[in-house]
Amino acid sequence: MSVLFTPKLVLIDLDGTLVDTVPDLAYAIDGMMSQLDLPQRGEEKVRRWIGNGIERLVKRALLDQFEGEPDDELFQSALHIFQVLYAQINGQMSQPYPGVLEGLEWFKSQEYPLACITNKAEQFTTPLLKNLKLDHHFRLTISGDTLAKKKPDPLPLLHAAEFFQVDPHKALMLGDSINDVIAARAAGFQIICVNYGYNHGEDISTANPDAVIDSFTQLPNLIHPSSG
Repeated sequence: MSVLFTPKLVLIDLDGTLVDTVPDLAYAIDGMMSQLDLPQRGEEKVRRWIGNGIERLVKRALLDQFEGEPDDELFQSALHIFQVLYAQINGQMSQPYPGVLEGLEWFKSQEYPLACITNKAEQFTTPLLKNLKLDHHFRLTISGDTLAKKKPDPLPLLHAAEFFQVDPHKALMLGDSINDVIAARAAGFQIICVNYGYNHGEDISTANPDAVIDSFTQLPNLIHPSSG
């Protein structure tokens, strides 16, 4: 790992980067499908489907495929069921990935300003971060419905840079998917990706981030200590 970063701001994705949320999401998806008298989909499929927001996840589950639009009445009913079930289970089976807590503590020791940037709806983002005791690490959280657009649009990243008054070219994104890479490139951010997350089953290195890691514990090898 020869690439070294000296960012003034670090933005971190949630699902698939900080936390493995598949167990909770799959529980809610399968419960939704059962209530609709449709076949359950299981964790393996849910793991491939997530990353574009809850509405798209529900549509993929209903169709049992990546693209397409289900009947709108069925979708609205399914979405409501999912939201109720997910609110009940959110954070109960999800866990931070190995190395995440150590990485966040290292960022804290280096006094890096951190923000969480996710496509998850705010009604689920806030409880999840609180339930897992991660919320205190972030001075700003931008959810999928905070702004008019979400990743892969660069708006959430640019909004965060403006909030912290940091030049986007001096900011770093940590993510797990091609959406994170596209958003970072469009915003002018540097981008490091983890190789264990949710990228629809594709190797994240094919998206050409600046670096790929398998644990947050590797971050001190890539990032210079903050100079304030």
